[in-house]
Amino acid sequence: MAHFPVNHPARPLYRVLSGLIGLYILVFGVWGVFQTWGDGLFGRDANWALGLRTNLAFSLVSVVFGAVLMLGASRRDNLGHYMNLTAGAVFLVTGILMMSVLQTSANFLNFSMSTVIVSMLFGLILLATGLYDKVGPPEHAEEERRRRYHPVAEGPNR
Repeated sequence: MAHFPVNHPARPLYRVLSGLIGLYILVFGVWGVFQTWGDGLFGRDANWALGLRTNLAFSLVSVVFGAVLMLGASRRDNLGHYMNLTAGAVFLVTGILMMSVLQTSANFLNFSMSTVIVSMLFGLILLATGLYDKVGPPEHAEEERRRRYHPVAEGPNR
């Protein structure tokens, strides 16, 4: 089983970061929906919202995804932890897949290279926030602290 820090002291900062990313995605999606409302769902027009190219499908998905990320950031349990890990992986995979079809007709979300870069950046940040925002009872945090500072874990150089 993977080791995730429990009750990390910087957890509020990580929740704020994931909430800000969710807010950006939500605003981007709403702006994009207004921008692309008359176009086709998977249109390939030159529609831009907040510096990223979009179409109606991508904007609608962004509204849902942004709302879900903000919900996860507002929760004080491990739901946000799992949501951030999942969202980080989804953003990274989507960025890679869309970059591979960027100049083809398979670019159904109308990505540009700037959209790919932002997707990868958001994926890395969300993955990092997911790694450090796990919560647990104080006993689990104390056990982790003891394991971390155990003499065997410190090694001869400490």
